[in-house]
Amino acid sequence: MTGPVDLTDLDLWARAVPYAEFARLRREEPVSWHAEPAPNSGFWSVSRYADIVAASRDTATFSSGRGVSFEEPTDEDMAARRTIIDTDPPDHTKLRKILSGSFSQRAVAVYQHFVGGLTNEVLDRALRDGNDEFDFVDAIAKEVPIRVLARIMGLPGSELDRFIDLGDRLIANTDPAVTDVVWGRDDTDAYRLYPFRSPYGKQLWDLGREVIKEKLREPGDDLLSTLLAAEVDGDRLTETDLDNFFSIMVIAGNETTRIAIAQGVLAFIGHQDQWDRLTAEPDALASQAADEVIRWTCPTHFMRRTATRDTELAGARIKEGDKVILWYVSGNRDEAEFRNPDTFDVGRAPNRHLSFGRGGPHLCLGAHLAKLEVRVVLAALARRVARFELTGPPQRIRSNFTNGLRELPVRITRTP
Repeated sequence: MTGPVDLTDLDLWARAVPYAEFARLRREEPVSWHAEPAPNSGFWSVSRYADIVAASRDTATFSSGRGVSFEEPTDEDMAARRTIIDTDPPDHTKLRKILSGSFSQRAVAVYQHFVGGLTNEVLDRALRDGNDEFDFVDAIAKEVPIRVLARIMGLPGSELDRFIDLGDRLIANTDPAVTDVVWGRDDTDAYRLYPFRSPYGKQLWDLGREVIKEKLREPGDDLLSTLLAAEVDGDRLTETDLDNFFSIMVIAGNETTRIAIAQGVLAFIGHQDQWDRLTAEPDALASQAADEVIRWTCPTHFMRRTATRDTELAGARIKEGDKVILWYVSGNRDEAEFRNPDTFDVGRAPNRHLSFGRGGPHLCLGAHLAKLEVRVVLAALARRVARFELTGPPQRIRSNFTNGLRELPVRITRTP
């Protein structure tokens, strides 16, 4: 009998998500302690759906204020790079109010025609001249989210490739195939005040400041202009606030949706019967299929909280200051919440997945936009492609935080 899996072993995650280990934890030890090498101090893993939701709701006990990753930052670190996801109410509520109207379901619906047209343009380029073999990540998955984000934020089209590159280096800051400054391997102390403890976080801030200068000269109806005009308790956002708002919107608004689209196609490659269902009824099934893709792929594997007091969760005695990891990727396969959770079902309903952070104030601000993009891309692909096949092994990101793919080499069979 094998022992417990080391959930901090990033090489393990580069091979596959350890679903079997999470199933064991849900059965045997749903809130379990895991030691870590120095200088880190260990963490609690929360693997059951109900416990993840309960902890997410109790922000007074399970705080986001010490960051959402395994890193253990100092007060100075947090002051320099705190984003909206690193705050608790009431501060979180005030910051969220600035942009929440722009991401409501009604506001996002306005972009459906634009996203549809953009998606068809991307597919036209990717599938031109009988091009039936390509890297799906590079040709399609990365193209739609960044261009939607550029429209909404008011980003310059000339810099989109640079935004993608910097976002990749930050979200995959543990993968030496993506970045040359690897957290956990290299000495990153010189960059500790920058996003993701990376010099590329500073580069993203600098790029954002150039974009913001242009917006100050010529405001528009985009999100950056909204941020520049916003006030919190009567004060405008500081340069640090703007730096961090900019970085989190670029990364969260691009990377996670790209992951869902790419990993979704990989899921359909392994479940041709579900792709056949979608191609037969793309309009009727696209919305449910999008939710199932987002549940199944779980682009962000976890969010970390920190206990503000001694407490108990599912019988585990958690001490003040302990790190608490909410494993969304495990909750999305919880047998107590989902019928046949290990079955990929494009008609699944209900589907109250955790991928957007259900249960508390940190529900993903861009959830409606992300689902719209995934839905539109899936429906457009379903009308053009009868079958996807792998032409080589997918290349996973070496990370236990993100479920990203670096490469997804595919061959398509076009719809007659």
